[in-house]
Amino acid sequence: MRLAGYRRVPYYPQLMSRLDRYILRQCFGVTIFVTAALSAAIWLAQSLRLIDLIVNRGLSIDIFLYLALLLLPRFLDIVLPIGVFIAVLFTFNRLTAESELVAMRSVGLSHLALARPVLILAAIAFAMLMSLSAYFLPASNRAFKDLQFEIRNRFVSSLLQEGTFTTIADKLTIYIRNRDDRGEVTGLLIHDNRDPKRPVTILAERGLFADTPAGSRIVMANGNRQQFDVEARKLSLLTFEQNTLDLDSLHDAPVVRFREVQERFLNELFFPPPETDAALRASFLVEAHRRILIPLSAFTFSLIPLVCLLPGEFNRRGQLTRALIAIAVAFIFQVLDIGVNDLAVRSTAAIPLMYVTDLLPFVLGLAVLLRGNIRLGFRRSGLAASPAH
Repeated sequence: MRLAGYRRVPYYPQLMSRLDRYILRQCFGVTIFVTAALSAAIWLAQSLRLIDLIVNRGLSIDIFLYLALLLLPRFLDIVLPIGVFIAVLFTFNRLTAESELVAMRSVGLSHLALARPVLILAAIAFAMLMSLSAYFLPASNRAFKDLQFEIRNRFVSSLLQEGTFTTIADKLTIYIRNRDDRGEVTGLLIHDNRDPKRPVTILAERGLFADTPAGSRIVMANGNRQQFDVEARKLSLLTFEQNTLDLDSLHDAPVVRFREVQERFLNELFFPPPETDAALRASFLVEAHRRILIPLSAFTFSLIPLVCLLPGEFNRRGQLTRALIAIAVAFIFQVLDIGVNDLAVRSTAAIPLMYVTDLLPFVLGLAVLLRGNIRLGFRRSGLAASPAH
């Protein structure tokens, strides 16, 4: 027996597939927009710090753009989960306001069925974040640090400031009085004291720095080279109209740069070299687990809006209160996650707590949606079994 006036709409897989694609398309579009907008804003703010390399230090625009591009993976790693959260919150709030969600429920869609396209979106975000964590993030950080190291050790002209004694390498100091728009400097002084027995001082009226594939060079005009022999107590003076100095030959011997935690790949973090000290090994381990948990957080951020918006009765006056609760829950989750990560840095015993903090909200969210799905099923079964009047 069925309740008079109540007719259960049959389940159509094709309809479900269309609704899945519709919701997924809406969420995915908003995710791309929000992620791109937030990334662009943060990228622009961070890139302004690099403009000094062009304006005051003479680096080319190509190097600036390359450095700025290497910053992007750092922002995507943070912004993408937030973009998923905002997209799901906005999309389902709009679906409710325009009564589309009511229509979907009327055809028999459960909470879990409505959550399926959201979980697909979270899986896509997880794959992107995992690729960032496993390869693109450490690779970009490594390339950024390598280029910074090369700028400091090769592009000498980019380090020089007017009216300042600048130490380029150990016991190598360069001073310039002025620099014009063409890169030509005046009032040049170079002091090389790496050989204490024969310190060298070079003075020149003008000079021009050139970064060549073979290294950094400076062409000097109208100057002199003074070398003092400490043992013989003798000063040698050489005047010149034009002279070229290879600055790379004045550098200290190249050393292997230490790779920071953000530059390490996952295999290096989980299996550091045997000579790594205990404190550094602990920081490597925490960073490795954090790289895994950040992609997993996309599932939690996607379920928080659903748990706040789907259960309960439909309210025609809007769901502003529920949306604010979802934002508050996401904020609390993020604060707890940061706090637990800081705790794990101080003690590796807190690493399991990192997984609890990141995965427990997702498990609880699924439980809430499943509970609502069971209640909805019981309600329909009761309606179907009620006698007709």
